Amino acid sequence: MKSRILFVDDEQHLLDGLRRSLRSQRNAWEMVFAPSGEEAARLAAESRFDVVVTDMRMPGMNGAELLARLSENFPDMIRLVLSGHSDEALILKAVPYAHQFLSKPCDAEVIIQVINRSLKLRALVNDSQMQSLVSQIRSLPTLPALYIELTELLRADRVSVQKVGEVIGQDPAMVSKILQMVNSAFFGIGHHISNPVQAATMLGTETLRGLVLSAGIFMQFDTQSLNIGGFTLESLHRHSLLVSRLAKAIAESMGESKEVVEDCLLAGLLHDIGKLILVQSLPNEYQQFFNKVNDCKCELIEAERAVFHVDHGRIGAYLLGLWALADNMVEAVAFHHDPQQAEHDGFSPLLAVHVADALASNDSTDSAVIPAGLDMAYLEASGVSDRLDQWRELYSGLTAETV
Repeated sequence: MKSRILFVDDEQHLLDGLRRSLRSQRNAWEMVFAPSGEEAARLAAESRFDVVVTDMRMPGMNGAELLARLSENFPDMIRLVLSGHSDEALILKAVPYAHQFLSKPCDAEVIIQVINRSLKLRALVNDSQMQSLVSQIRSLPTLPALYIELTELLRADRVSVQKVGEVIGQDPAMVSKILQMVNSAFFGIGHHISNPVQAATMLGTETLRGLVLSAGIFMQFDTQSLNIGGFTLESLHRHSLLVSRLAKAIAESMGESKEVVEDCLLAGLLHDIGKLILVQSLPNEYQQFFNKVNDCKCELIEAERAVFHVDHGRIGAYLLGLWALADNMVEAVAFHHDPQQAEHDGFSPLLAVHVADALASNDSTDSAVIPAGLDMAYLEASGVSDRLDQWRELYSGLTAETV
């Protein structure tokens, strides 16, 4: 079955240009071109679309309003913006509903690549209900203390963007959302960045103020409402930070480049973000999952797949992919419990996170941290099994520092 793509723009010559430049996709895509937001909404109500690509500034229903309506009515639809310079206020309105932002003029090959990558990501989450759930995520729960610290920093007369980036870099939910803004072209940047301080610097103080204080891209939750089974936001935060630091240390021990080390640090921080999605969106089912693991002592992944039809790694990876994070980040999050599902072996953020998560979780006394297995066949195929003792020493050193 062909994927159905809906393109929306009030300028007919731009729609005609898209039609011509995307002719090569006619065998893979069924493309429909709408000259207004109202027409696009009508077409979407009449038949299913997999992806919408819309301009922002349009008379009548603008792009932000269209995306908000489509998000509510067709939650599994992948929502992309293709727009020229637009005022920041309109962009901020679109931020909760758009998965990615492409800037005009945009090469046809870039449009094709982004759409095909977004469609391919669906293979990570085959369940249509879970696809809809993930696609609707606008923001994730942040640790209250960090949220308060960030908002106080941004409300101050003099703001250190370095300090803002450092605070964001401690929280998986904040990091994932801020990198969506930078790695997609929401504000004309569109670069591969995995360093939160660099991301904050590129966005700038005023844009950060608008995103955090006006658009509300970070969400402060009552942490008690997220205390399900043995899960707490604080326990996830502690575990994610430890895995992040250990994955970074593992990469450094291999002599990897600064970029790879930063990617390992970030992948470790984000590896369990799928748990946030499940706890926030399906609390009753998560309690059922937690009971299943503790009652039958079954494997984490088996229990998750039995309850949710997918595991937290793939759920988190699908969201990060929709939000334009890099492929190596998506891979590391998706397969950190079953790394042989990846298409390669050898050192990568996936390997670093897999090892770090296994070492940290098996030694944890936190009831919310369920032990993860270490895939020795994968480590041997990657030629690093002889490094395990060294990495255990790194882990011991890190945990000794926090005592």
